[in-house]
Amino acid sequence: MILHSYFRSSAAWRVRIVLALKGVDAELAFQHLRRAEQLSPAYRAINPQGLIPSLVLDDGTVLTQSLAICEYLDEVLPDPPLLPGDPVERAQVRAFA
Repeated sequence: MILHSYFRSSAAWRVRIVLALKGVDAELAFQHLRRAEQLSPAYRAINPQGLIPSLVLDDGTVLTQSLAICEYLDEVLPDPPLLPGDPVERAQVRAFA
């Protein structure tokens, strides 16, 4: 699994936090946003939107958008859960995100 990230991206931080909570060691590939590396043809071949983060799964599938990536990770790795059991508390957590 490869996470395309940038150290100053809050969206990428969100995914790195979830990976750490889930105990996943993903390879990190950094795209320097201030140098517009996310707009390079090589990265655009991975994510045509040219946005960070992108998660490349072992089978080559590419997931984009931090919340979608976090939800995917929570579904395939349910322990520990990211969301509480109570519906109101889940809504509050989603509002934070």
